[in-house]
Amino acid sequence: MDHWDEVRTAYQVARLGTVSGAADVLGVHHATVIRHIDALESRLGVKLFQRHARGYTPTEAGQDLMKVAKATDDQFQQLSGRIKGRGDAVEGDLTVTSLASFSTMLTPVLVRFQRENPAVRVRYLTGDRLFRLEYGEAHVAIRAGNPPDQPDNVVQPFFAQKVCMVAARSYVERFGAPTTDADLRLHHFVSHDDAESRAPFHRWLMSEGLSDRISYRTMDNRSMRDAIAAGAGIGFLPLCELSMMPEVQKIMEPREEWSGRLWLVTHVDLHRSPKVQAFLRFLKDESRTWEN
Repeated sequence: MDHWDEVRTAYQVARLGTVSGAADVLGVHHATVIRHIDALESRLGVKLFQRHARGYTPTEAGQDLMKVAKATDDQFQQLSGRIKGRGDAVEGDLTVTSLASFSTMLTPVLVRFQRENPAVRVRYLTGDRLFRLEYGEAHVAIRAGNPPDQPDNVVQPFFAQKVCMVAARSYVERFGAPTTDADLRLHHFVSHDDAESRAPFHRWLMSEGLSDRISYRTMDNRSMRDAIAAGAGIGFLPLCELSMMPEVQKIMEPREEWSGRLWLVTHVDLHRSPKVQAFLRFLKDESRTWEN
């Protein structure tokens, strides 16, 4: 059923009469309860509750929804009873999401994890869009930048991604290699097409007044790597990926201002499930061998 989490939330609010009571029963943050109610009312185009100082009272539409939700919830409880005991298995879909640039490191880990857990079906979703863990769009997210701050998520520091300046050997043969920051104004760069990109190295290029030296722009990190490898200009790569690109050489050592931290993010409702915990342990063990 689409949007069942929102319907279930509304049912608990109607049954208990308060946001805090529903949050306690569901094991979520009260902000999630309010978000679910607002989203459901917006989708249905009706008010499901009257808000007042003592809590929430269902409207006529809310009472109708409560009847349907109660019947559905009862059926789920019966189903849960029938399959009780199967929850300890590491099986079924495991959905992991990250930026596409992390695929080089993460894909081999996912393949090895599936090999050790053949009952798992891996779904690896990449892209700039933040997949919503609270709506079940992913079990584990690997995110870059500042620590994610959604209230229902469990956030763990994962990997300090050191980034170095690189260029293709073919580029160095044509233009030479800069040895100082002053030399950089004589060179071409590969970077993001989005001037507002939050990538640390792109922000650094902007702050150093090198925007006019970006001669090749692209929309994602994969095509950026391809352009660097083809000799379009100097670019930036995580140090742990450099060994995978023999046609590329290091120009300058990693700097703090080019680098960033990765975070492991899971939803509080699924964080301690056997499948998620098994994958998190496996991923952390594998990442210890990565070059920093």
